[in-house]
Amino acid sequence: MNPTMNATEPRRGRGRLQLLLIIAVVLGPMLLASAMYRYGFWVPQSRSYHGVLVADGQNRAAIGVQAPAAATRWELLVTAPQGCAEDCLRLVYLARQINIGLAREAARAGHALASSAPLAAEAEQRLAREYPQLQRYGLTPTGDAAPQLWIVDPHGNLVLRYDAKADGKAILDDLKYLLKISQIG
Repeated sequence: MNPTMNATEPRRGRGRLQLLLIIAVVLGPMLLASAMYRYGFWVPQSRSYHGVLVADGQNRAAIGVQAPAAATRWELLVTAPQGCAEDCLRLVYLARQINIGLAREAARAGHALASSAPLAAEAEQRLAREYPQLQRYGLTPTGDAAPQLWIVDPHGNLVLRYDAKADGKAILDDLKYLLKISQIG
């Protein structure tokens, strides 16, 4: 028996242990993250937005909006499937106030109204007078009959949805956050 062979065996075992630890440190977090994603455990239930997230890749056409090709800026879109009554006018006003509230970022966003029914002459005149930059689109009703406000990205994809009772400050916070992290528009 050679005494030098016995002395190197523990070192070889120690080297293998170190290699396995390095592999575990590198691959462990990736395997854990993959398992968390696949099986949905340890996923936080809190969220940082206030509206309803539309995360299935829908665009404006999916909700019946007949708009031209995607614009180059973000949009606060109000949909009014049954004409523009009081709730709809409140959302149009809110969309404009949110756009103004963006301050120096206001040029990156616009506001629009999509309605299925023609508006009364008085409402048309009021919108033309009070909201000269309001874009107007046609709407084919597809779902909810209540007016809603949508945040639409520059590619025309729906991002967030709010009902008629939404808080303007919360929508402004959501839009500011989207503009901050966005590389488009």
